[in-house]
Amino acid sequence: MSLFRTIVPRPMLTLLLWVVWLLLNNTIAFGHVLLGLFLAIAIPRLTYYFWDPQADVKRPLLMVKFIAVLVFDIIIANIEVARRILGPSKELRPAFFEYPLAITGDFPITILASTISLTPGTVSAQLSADRSRLLVHGLHVDDVASAIEQIRQRYEAPLQEIFGC
Repeated sequence: MSLFRTIVPRPMLTLLLWVVWLLLNNTIAFGHVLLGLFLAIAIPRLTYYFWDPQADVKRPLLMVKFIAVLVFDIIIANIEVARRILGPSKELRPAFFEYPLAITGDFPITILASTISLTPGTVSAQLSADRSRLLVHGLHVDDVASAIEQIRQRYEAPLQEIFGC
């Protein structure tokens, strides 16, 4: 482990804590910057051994693209759900279906399940005991196979590349 990783074992968490500290205090006074930096380094360092190992991000730029796609999908899904619920035709075809996971690792699976749940109209309901399937509920599902393929192409495949799993 490098000296930097010894001092700052979770750099992104450290950065996040520091930014949140400064935002909560609403100042960039030298004392707050210094105290926030100290706490942002100390907290992850002191709690490092209690954390499960996390998947490393192999392709950070692809993660930015993934987040942009997710935000776009959330906006479009909000419009679609509102149209289906408030529109003249309220014919919904809700369905539960099992999504076969190709992705491995607790953190990438959690990100995928959260991504599915963040998109209006879909909810990830349960992970199978063997971690090979995710139970998903869709508000309107015309074709289960196409819903599975859409999740695979838009979310799971990029996550596999991002985390290298």
